[in-house]
Amino acid sequence: MQLGAYATARLPGRRRTELLRTHSTNVDNLRAGRWQTLATSAVFVEEPLPVAYGAALLAALGTAEARWGVWRAAGVFAAGHAGASLLVYGALRRRTREGAPSATTTGASPGVSAAYATEETGAEPPDTTARAIDVGASYGFNATVGALAATVPHHGTRAAATAGLLALGVRPVLRRGRTFTDVGHLAALVIGVALGTGMRVGTGMRAGAEGRTGANSQIRA
Repeated sequence: MQLGAYATARLPGRRRTELLRTHSTNVDNLRAGRWQTLATSAVFVEEPLPVAYGAALLAALGTAEARWGVWRAAGVFAAGHAGASLLVYGALRRRTREGAPSATTTGASPGVSAAYATEETGAEPPDTTARAIDVGASYGFNATVGALAATVPHHGTRAAATAGLLALGVRPVLRRGRTFTDVGHLAALVIGVALGTGMRVGTGMRAGAEGRTGANSQIRA
């Protein structure tokens, strides 16, 4: 992802914008049936990731892989990214259909899904919401962090971590200058918490069933 970001940054402004727009999960692409953007949008970023953000992303994904295994960690990331993208798409498509004024997304952190600001590209006027550039790993990252918080073994720590993350996710949505990516980040976080809760409950149920099976075997013996 980082190497791709450096390569993309070397492209001329207009070509770079069009490339990112082609791989965005925006209304125009998904309405046209370009569902492959649900996968490709996760590996494109608007600019190289800052060291702190990249380290946090690697730490979250590495911890998830160590705790749940490769496939389950990948599943949580994919479900959060695709699920949040589709929820945002549904809301924006409905808004567009109802004739609400288009909006742009600005002010997002580097490497996080957001519309590409014209002052950075110097190429063309701001994108409308329907054609906005929406790429990055932030939805999957938020889902992974939410699932990690929901699977913390200690009940008190788990409750505090989950509540704190949800509060951080809700805060941008309540501000006046919110963007559709703020809603997407919150949706991804909720998806991750739900998936983590499901994994924790499922693990507890399996452990209980194995314990009962072991006890019955000892009684029969």
